[in-house]
Amino acid sequence: MKQSEIKELSVAELQEKLSETKKSYVDLKMAHTISPLENPIQLRSLRRDVARIATELTKRDLQ
Repeated sequence: MKQSEIKELSVAELQEKLSETKKSYVDLKMAHTISPLENPIQLRSLRRDVARIATELTKRDLQ
């Protein structure tokens, strides 16, 4: 998810997207622990998406 897409979402949508992305990350991480993923770069991508969304939420709270 790109930063420009994140900026267009409302706070409620961001919170929902954050919880969905965190759940996806945990599920993928568990699957990778059991057997290697075909594309382990997905883990990095999801982790960075979580960080982007959390940063945007924090930025909006401070304004």
